[in-house]
Amino acid sequence: MPKPYPRGFRDDVVAVARRGEVALTQVAKDVGISEGCLANWLRTADVEDGIRPDLTREESAELRELRKRSRLLERENEVLRTAAAYLAQGNLPGK
Repeated sequence: MPKPYPRGFRDDVVAVARRGEVALTQVAKDVGISEGCLANWLRTADVEDGIRPDLTREESAELRELRKRSRLLERENEVLRTAAAYLAQGNLPGK
């Protein structure tokens, strides 16, 4: 997989593309990326800038963390339910 371009470089290319002074195909060619890559950068920038509705990078990261935390809490709850059922059956240690 190719090394990602620095964020500042991507922001500069998006700014040039958004100005509309040059066709997107020419912008992509001038900076050495594919048109598809430029389209992805523009779409991502639109989301980050609130132009297009979707999750921002920060929101996606937060959602991943919350899902991870939720899975952990569900596992902990299952352990506690199992322990409570075991103890409710009268299987107390030392008896």
